[in-house]
Amino acid sequence: MTVDYKAFKIGITKIPLTVLVPVRNEELDLQDALESVKWADEIYVVDSQSTDRTVEIAHHYTDKVVQFHYQGGWPKKKNWALDNLPFKNEWVLILDADERVPPELRDEIATVIMTDEADGYWLDRDFVFLGRHLRCMRPNWVMRLFKHRLGRYENLQTKDVRDTWDNEMHEHVIIQGRTGHLKHPLVHEDYKPLRAWVDRHNAYSDWEAKVYENFRAEPIGFNLRSLMQMDPAWRKRVLKRLAVRLPFKPLLRFLYMYFFRLGILDGRQGFIYAVFLAYYEFLIGVKQWEMQWSHGKRQVHKGAPERR
Repeated sequence: MTVDYKAFKIGITKIPLTVLVPVRNEELDLQDALESVKWADEIYVVDSQSTDRTVEIAHHYTDKVVQFHYQGGWPKKKNWALDNLPFKNEWVLILDADERVPPELRDEIATVIMTDEADGYWLDRDFVFLGRHLRCMRPNWVMRLFKHRLGRYENLQTKDVRDTWDNEMHEHVIIQGRTGHLKHPLVHEDYKPLRAWVDRHNAYSDWEAKVYENFRAEPIGFNLRSLMQMDPAWRKRVLKRLAVRLPFKPLLRFLYMYFFRLGILDGRQGFIYAVFLAYYEFLIGVKQWEMQWSHGKRQVHKGAPERR
C-alpha cells in the first residue's frame, strides 16, 4: 500500500493512524499538539478530570475524549488506554500534550506504517527550553509509534509510591516484535511556566527514588557487546543500574549534561537545564535516603520491647 501524498496534503485523505494523547489540565499546550496530528484519522484524548479548558479544546479536534478514573496501583493511564480503547487502526502514536509532530516526521510516519519492516519505531525528541533547541538533550529515544497490540509500558514495581499521579512517567514501552528508528524528531516544548517543571519533577523524584532502590537490588548485567546491541530502553536500564551505584550523582549529572552532552554550547538555557537536572538528581537522592531511614526506623520500632 502507498500513500497518496497529494490527496493527503490537501486534506482529502487521512493517514490510518490512531493518536493517543493523555492529558490533565493541559490548556496551554494541547491545541498545538492536536493541531500537529489533525492529519491522523483517529485521535483519542484521555483526560483525568481536568478543571481547565482541556476538554473544550480537545472537542475541537476529536469526539473521542475519554475520562480515566485512576483506582491506584497498575495499570496507569496509557496502559489502561492501550488495553481498553477500541482503536480502529493497527498503529498508534503516543503523544504528550507538550509535544508536536512536525511535517517531516508526519510524512515519515505515513510512509513507515504502510510497510512491514518493523512493529514499533523509536522517535528522537527535540527539546525546546526557554525558546532554545537543546543539543544536550539529543538524542532522546522513546518508543512512541507501534502496533498497539504488541506494545505495553513496563511495570517498574512502584505501585506503593503515593502521590505520583495516574500516568506512566518514565517507563518505557516494551515491544513484542521488531523495532526501528525514525530520522525526524518529535518537538517537545512546554508552554507552562518553570514552576510546573519544578512541581512535576518533585513528584517524579518520589517515583525515581523507588526505582533507584529497585535497580540497586538488581545485578548491573553489564556486558559491552550486549550493551551496544540492545534496544535503547534496555540500554538505559543497564546504565541506570550502574548510575544508581555512583557517588556524587547530582554533580555527575551536571557535568555529564553540561560538558559531555555539550550543554555548554546551549548558552544560558543549557546551563539552567543542567542545573535543573542536577537538582532533580539531588531530590531523588534525598528521598532515597529518607526511604532507607524510614525503613530502618520502622525496623527498630518492630524490634523494640513492648511497654507495660
